[in-house]
Amino acid sequence: MNRFLSFLVQSVVTVPSATIIWFSSYFAFDQTFLISSAISLGGGVIVYNLTSAVMTSRFLKKHQLTRKEYRYIKKNLDEAKQKISRLNKSLFTIRDLPTLKQRMDILRITRKIQSMTKTEPKRFYKAEKFYFSHLDSVVELTEKYRFLSQQPKKNHEIDVSLYETRQTLTDLTKALEEDLYYVISDDVDSLNFEIDVAKHSIKKLNDTKTIDESRRLK
Repeated sequence: MNRFLSFLVQSVVTVPSATIIWFSSYFAFDQTFLISSAISLGGGVIVYNLTSAVMTSRFLKKHQLTRKEYRYIKKNLDEAKQKISRLNKSLFTIRDLPTLKQRMDILRITRKIQSMTKTEPKRFYKAEKFYFSHLDSVVELTEKYRFLSQQPKKNHEIDVSLYETRQTLTDLTKALEEDLYYVISDDVDSLNFEIDVAKHSIKKLNDTKTIDESRRLK
């Protein structure tokens, strides 16, 4: 759920409600300025929390999740956000042109999976391999590569380690691509189904036109 949008909606509902409560308390019930302000503040807090509860309930219903499931997913997404932040830092501080494209691919895929899962939390269950295995591996390897590549003097052992790390990162990039494909696999299947339906409809329409033209010729 988008936090900024949620805060914006809650504020739009809360501020007018708190204002109406203050005017009602001050003018209609003849309360003092301070008491009216306290009542308005309390009412605003209640309205804000109620709005939050309603929005959360609708969000969970839309995505077919329980509160327990959402808390679990959100916890893992927050942890992943920190890992991706570490990954970004490592990727941008590596000064190695041959791995630039690979680093950009890693960044693009990890951000895409995180973004989709945040927008549609139920996708998390299709991205568990990414969150519980591949993300940790790519963060650790990238940080290791950054550390070794920044050494002022390199020996044969460091060069070998850098080479092996690059090879492993290549394999991990492929694994990340497979993770992304698996996350969107239902969408691909749905699209293929829609394409098949459309093709069938077009064929049926063409067959009907052919039959109509044959009848006219007769």
